[in-house]
Amino acid sequence: MNGEPFTKYCLRQIYPFAHEIIVAEGAVEGAESIATDEGHSIDGTWEVLHRFKKEEDPDDKLIIVKHSGFWFDKNEQSKAYSQIATGDYLWQIDIDEFYRHEDIKKVLGLLAETPDISAISFPTITFWGSPEYRCDSWMLIRNNYYEVFRIFKWGYGYKYKTHIPPTVFDDSGRNLRKLRVLNGNMMRKLDIWMYHYSLLFPKQVELKGIYYSSRKNRPKVEGWEEWMLNSYFSLKKPFKVHNVFRYPGWLERFSSQHPEQIEQMWKDIHSGVIDFPTRQTEDVEGIIDSIWYRTGIRFLKLLEPIDNLWRKVFWNRIKWHLKYSLGFHRNINKFKQKHKQ
Repeated sequence: MNGEPFTKYCLRQIYPFAHEIIVAEGAVEGAESIATDEGHSIDGTWEVLHRFKKEEDPDDKLIIVKHSGFWFDKNEQSKAYSQIATGDYLWQIDIDEFYRHEDIKKVLGLLAETPDISAISFPTITFWGSPEYRCDSWMLIRNNYYEVFRIFKWGYGYKYKTHIPPTVFDDSGRNLRKLRVLNGNMMRKLDIWMYHYSLLFPKQVELKGIYYSSRKNRPKVEGWEEWMLNSYFSLKKPFKVHNVFRYPGWLERFSSQHPEQIEQMWKDIHSGVIDFPTRQTEDVEGIIDSIWYRTGIRFLKLLEPIDNLWRKVFWNRIKWHLKYSLGFHRNINKFKQKHKQ
């Protein structure tokens, strides 16, 4: 949905390795304000897909799922591509998710050497405003860098059950996430990451905000507009830069290699091959290497395990006691009222 300018670059990145690429494009219910009347993207994603099919698909790998109207939710959208998928593994990829070629080769090697692997989850690196900056936060740390399941064993009788979280059952009804799994920690040790460009472009963030604030089938996100104004389009709150903004978040430089097609996309933008607005970064450069900002980051990293322990051990106990106490008093009051009657 509204995948530009990533669409053709994402397809090019995975094309050499894919048996087939199945794309389910379009909007879910609740995203009418950022979609066409027919439920398609408003930024040309649908047209780019068909152009790629015509001009850059010599092996006829790309399958574009035809769908009229709006998807009920992302579960329905994911099931649409999974129902026609063939092959031995299903690798789910959102349009702003990329992997380096060398890492894809490593993953394929792992699957070939260990065929009983049922699922793989990846740690993520989130990029913000420019490929030069990665965004970190307490939320990412506590979720093993937002570890997400993306690869599942696949075969006849297998079923894609849910998109949130991604879950696949085999032909015996077993959850593949509970069998032989390579988790995010294992992939981190192999230095294999999912490169997530979810906060790269202003237009991308703006469209996400409209969707998250109006979606129907999941809770709406309150405060997104304020976050965009104060922590993305400006840096009035530079320690709240991650979009799960109830937790502290910060920016750090990223100097390692990006996936090949992201580097090409960024070159194409800055050379004028494609016209897509980017975020100005003077304000980021003004703080990212400053002593006060780096000191704040160190302090937040030291404080995170303390806060996490407090929430897990003490705060949860306090909430339990409050819930028990309030429930007890409610029962006492009910007893008194019944006794009076």
